[in-house]
Amino acid sequence: MKVKVISVLEDNYMYLVIEESTRDAVAVDAAVPKRLLEIVRKEAVVLRAILTTHHHWDHARGNEELARLLPGLRVFGADERIGALTHTVTHGQELTVRARGGRGDPHTAWHWDWHWDPAQGSDLALGPCPVSPSPGRTQTWHWSSFDTGCLPQKVFCGHECTVRNLKFALKVEPGNEAVQEKLAWAKVSSRGRGGSGGRGGSGVWTPVPPQQREDQDLPTVPSTLQEEFLYNPFLRLTEEPVQRFTGRTEPVEVLRVLRSERDNFKKPKERPNPQAMLAFDWGLFGPFLEKK
Repeated sequence: MKVKVISVLEDNYMYLVIEESTRDAVAVDAAVPKRLLEIVRKEAVVLRAILTTHHHWDHARGNEELARLLPGLRVFGADERIGALTHTVTHGQELTVRARGGRGDPHTAWHWDWHWDPAQGSDLALGPCPVSPSPGRTQTWHWSSFDTGCLPQKVFCGHECTVRNLKFALKVEPGNEAVQEKLAWAKVSSRGRGGSGGRGGSGVWTPVPPQQREDQDLPTVPSTLQEEFLYNPFLRLTEEPVQRFTGRTEPVEVLRVLRSERDNFKKPKERPNPQAMLAFDWGLFGPFLEKK
């Protein structure tokens, strides 16, 4: 089984999870159907289902069109606001596509994470640090504390925010060497590295040629849960430096302060118009940009 990372819009990721023995595939957060179908054709697979983490347009925008183009396509999610939804899931429910849903990221009240059975040699799709307050904070603490069993599992997030998130993590824990190393790694990379950098015997992420990741539009996903517990402050709520930064000791209160601090940390001055970003991805501006 393999996972295709598909960059779309300003900083979003879609994923195509492919079972290589059967050539069946499942998409996660199908925001741009045209791009997804291009990859489906290129990989010569059959798209069987869509797993949608939450209802926001940049994660669920393509569901209706794909359902229309592919009759019988199953759309899984935990929120009735998700377009073309055919199967509502609950926490811990196992699906016939060998995925398990679970509440995790408090990005919205109904943000869902997708876990693939490690016995099937597959990966985990996990949401990034949340970007807005939500009623799901308490559930998130319990989920991250008790339900994350397999630390080596891979983590695929929904947005490319790694550098900004790690800069915030460095503000929270300026003395954390794991944060320092991961941030340096995220800023530079080599083409074709294929995801998470690994630590060598010295405990440092494998060095890579000094080429800017941003210049080549290279993803920083996936990471692993084991790595995330080293540098992600949202998974380090009981660590003394994190509690000192927040001035709190109760994990849910630590999380609440972290969330507020992260929301106000170096906010982008202006985000592109969402409709314009979709138009670019769909190629609608092509005729105007072609050289005469």
